[in-house]
Amino acid sequence: MATALALGERGRGRTGANPHVGCIIMRDGRVLSRGWTQPGGRPHAEAHALTRIEGPLDGATVYVTLEPCAHESERGPACADLLAEARPERVVIAAHDADPRTEGKGIAWLQDAGIAVTHGVMAAEAHRSMAGFFTRQAHGRPHVTLKLATSLDGRIAMADGSSRWITSDRARAHAHGLRAQSDHILIGAGTLRADDPKLDVRLAGLEKRSPKRVVLTRGSVPEGWNGIAAPEKIADLAGNYLLVEGGAQTAAAFLAAGLVDRLVLYRAPILIGDGYPALGDIGLAALADAHGQWQLADTRMLGSDRLEVYERC
Repeated sequence: MATALALGERGRGRTGANPHVGCIIMRDGRVLSRGWTQPGGRPHAEAHALTRIEGPLDGATVYVTLEPCAHESERGPACADLLAEARPERVVIAAHDADPRTEGKGIAWLQDAGIAVTHGVMAAEAHRSMAGFFTRQAHGRPHVTLKLATSLDGRIAMADGSSRWITSDRARAHAHGLRAQSDHILIGAGTLRADDPKLDVRLAGLEKRSPKRVVLTRGSVPEGWNGIAAPEKIADLAGNYLLVEGGAQTAAAFLAAGLVDRLVLYRAPILIGDGYPALGDIGLAALADAHGQWQLADTRMLGSDRLEVYERC
């Protein structure tokens, strides 16, 4: 299942509102086929894996990270139906589908076809892997990651506005990987005016995975950009993953609105002093309210910089 989850990550940021699912088909300890949700959301992972295999699935086990879909679609047959026709011996599922059209029905479909079903295997990991899909189903909006790159004293630029470069090459490469996994990337109007950033992915082989650019503004936007007037308007953005990159007022606006699901903090071993702070006013009324909001999910060194990832409690 861990390998199926890793396969599913190949589709992150490329499947629209669909979950990025991974699937592995095995028999007698040997991998027969594998698949993952393709760009645009079709074929689904199970369908992708089944098209890459020949012959019956007698005695085979299918590992899939999300309950196979069981609803009708003009874009293709239900994966539960495809698996029922293929007749593997067993299907192992990580997480239940949160889509009410399928939830529970995919499992029942397989069981009614006489296929043994095991579910809940690495469910927590699957929910974390497909957080965008589950956030969209639960809240009607994309999963939001706020990225901050700061000095040790929480500054994002010098007093004169210069900010290249606070972090190292390795940290910036990691940040470009975040971009490649996002449907949209958002900045504020001030950052757009000051920096005119490209916000593209500059990693070899991933250049075509640059996210769509969004600016938080009530004014006009340049050609090739989307504009939203308020953080809550992210519900209108297609796709499951939004990366917010700045600046300080935009980051604060998303935090104040309670719309940040994950914080990615790159901290460089430098002190700036009198410079631009990473955040503006987030509406905090009492210090006690700041506690218990975030939990550390990951930390590591990227060259001389420390990466810290926090998830909302």
